[in-house]
Amino acid sequence: ITKVPRAPEFVEGVINLRGKVIPIIDLRRRFGLSARSHDKHTRIIVIEINNMIVGFVVDSVSEVLRIPSSTVEPPPPVVSGLESEYISGVGKLEDRLLILLDLDRLLSHEEQASLVGA
Repeated sequence: ITKVPRAPEFVEGVINLRGKVIPIIDLRRRFGLSARSHDKHTRIIVIEINNMIVGFVVDSVSEVLRIPSSTVEPPPPVVSGLESEYISGVGKLEDRLLILLDLDRLLSHEEQASLVGA
């Protein structure tokens, strides 16, 4: 990851992925969580948000799943506060409940615009 001067605080830097420069966002910083050193479990998840490719640094990835939309329910009322705007629902998979992030809301339009210049 190459650092970018004067980038927003939540931007870890950029990487070259198959010839494309991809901004890398630290999700811990984005959500105001305490910093954690990268280790052998740290991963970068590359996704597309509003026609822009972005990478998110996450603590770990245990598995990649497909969850049928029929098993997804709206977030429960218990989930309140600022963080609830990032949650699109709760997926039920066998005996597990999985919180689903709304990827389109992880970055505001202003933050997305700031990444174009990163």
